[in-house]
Amino acid sequence: MKCPRCVQVIHRGAVLCPHCGFGIADMDAKHGSDNVVLRRLADGAGLMKSRERTKVQAALDDFCRRFPQLFFAVYTGSSQGAGNARQFGFWLLNRAAFEDVPVDRPNEAGILLVIDPDAKSASVTWGYLLDPFLTEEDSFLCLSRAHAYWLDGHFAEGTVRLISQLGSILAKRAAQARRDPDRFERKVAPPPKTGEIARRIREGHRPPAPKAAEVTT
Repeated sequence: MKCPRCVQVIHRGAVLCPHCGFGIADMDAKHGSDNVVLRRLADGAGLMKSRERTKVQAALDDFCRRFPQLFFAVYTGSSQGAGNARQFGFWLLNRAAFEDVPVDRPNEAGILLVIDPDAKSASVTWGYLLDPFLTEEDSFLCLSRAHAYWLDGHFAEGTVRLISQLGSILAKRAAQARRDPDRFERKVAPPPKTGEIARRIREGHRPPAPKAAEVTT
């Protein structure tokens, strides 16, 4: 992975960046280390109208159908002095508990788009399970597809196009992986205690138990 602060390549399991010393504790100090309960579409900045949010939600649902082991989430809002959208996105994907994501899809299989209108910036962050399939160039291409729409204030349309572009990239990589699986094998071990982290993040929003059927006499 690349450090969210200095953008130097570091080991995914590193607690601190060996180049600049950045770690998630830096972001926890600003925002807290508790889980943040969100939905896949959290338009905190109010950038989209109701019908536009419906369109983006449909794109998120379609992404989940195409890639049943993954999920895509969108957050709009200020990074609140976090430094930049990249660092904030890294923190949020680690701390978010998405209440409308199935518990069998951990954050390590998630993709998060953060749009910070105050800082006029955006970032795409993904979990380590996607490291063999996505690159910085891919995220730049996806953001470029949305950029012109966002400049004109069409945040929903730009977001939908970004999701579509990323979906096309993943579909292409999946086809390549079927032909050459060794090329896409993850080359590094997962971060320590990944299972515990995933469980802690997901345990707060398990689907409610089905209600008992009513019995009439």
